[in-house]
Amino acid sequence: MDGRDIVITGLGAISCLGSGVPEFWRGLLAGGGAPARVPDPLAHMRSPHKYLVPDGAVPAGPETAAHVPLGAGPRMGAAAAREAAADAGLEPAALDGAAVVVGVEMGNAEMHEGDRPGEPIGGTRWRPMTVTTAAVSAAVGSSGESLSVGNACAASAYALSIAADMIRAGEADVAVAGGADGGSRAALGAFHRMRAMDPVRCRPFDAGRAGTVFGDGAAMVVLESAEHAARRGAAVHAVLAAAEWSCDAHHITAPEPSGREITDTMRRALRAAGLDPGRIAALVPHGTGTPLNDVTESRALRAVFGDHCDRLPLLNLKGMIGHTGGAAGAFAVLAGVLALRHRLVPAADPPVDRDPECEVLLPEGGPAAVEGDGVMVNAYAFGGTNASLILTAGPGGGRSVQ
Repeated sequence: MDGRDIVITGLGAISCLGSGVPEFWRGLLAGGGAPARVPDPLAHMRSPHKYLVPDGAVPAGPETAAHVPLGAGPRMGAAAAREAAADAGLEPAALDGAAVVVGVEMGNAEMHEGDRPGEPIGGTRWRPMTVTTAAVSAAVGSSGESLSVGNACAASAYALSIAADMIRAGEADVAVAGGADGGSRAALGAFHRMRAMDPVRCRPFDAGRAGTVFGDGAAMVVLESAEHAARRGAAVHAVLAAAEWSCDAHHITAPEPSGREITDTMRRALRAAGLDPGRIAALVPHGTGTPLNDVTESRALRAVFGDHCDRLPLLNLKGMIGHTGGAAGAFAVLAGVLALRHRLVPAADPPVDRDPECEVLLPEGGPAAVEGDGVMVNAYAFGGTNASLILTAGPGGGRSVQ
């Protein structure tokens, strides 16, 4: 491993599977969670359900950032970041100058939406929606660069990529990066109006899929240069071996039908990581459950990996925790790190009735073995933004998460 490599030394998460990374991994191995009705009496929609974080797992604080009351999204982001920092074994002095880069789609929207039916929550002062990154910076004690990334559902994949670039450029030794999103009635309503919500559950690659289903949560990682991690004796979970971007420039919501740009992005990521397609052992797809996305991504995977697709298990993450919006890319990286470390790809339960147009390998009846050098993560979003990241094992195969 080169000293300039970017390594992942800390992990943190809150999801519908519970609070903490061990709970997240145990929940994936058990087949994932299930959607439930949102606790919002004003969500007058055909199927107002999400993969909700259990009540006991939503942190009570921080209650505010400056004068701004914080909803569940920023609070979960702060808690996941603290877990990642503790997991990395970082001292306060190292965190003081850390960069903080967070992908956020809806931010503090639920607090704003709560104002609409009656009196404003927390008074009448102006309250920005984009407070999640500030809340995370305060939670870990960082006075370093603070950046919020809004590339829709690919936001946190971009956030990790940007944080890695900042470390390579010498702008920071350490970065806390990831994504966090909570509830939003407006987001649910918008997807219902687009007829993009599945009334049953999130069923990526399933023949009966009818759209996506959202989930709440936050996923955070600590990134460092390999040299910095070695200097302080830090254990390494995985190496972020490549991160590539592109834009379809095709349509505001629909993917470009040929998958040309997502295919090219995956190929560039493989070249940057120095890996042949056959050395990718598992893949975490974007896989939203929408008809167009799943078919387009499946065809792109076949174009890149060829017959290796028949041996390449997909970790069907959104089928287990829902579509976590701005946090989706970071959750995919977290799941990829854990799959690589434990050499297992969890299987979603119930199993997928695979669409014949989606020629991909989805584990059934239990986890599939990871047999190879790397894991690829894909994250796509409205506006045609695409990201592909590649993870490889750290020294000794990386650390175990129990």
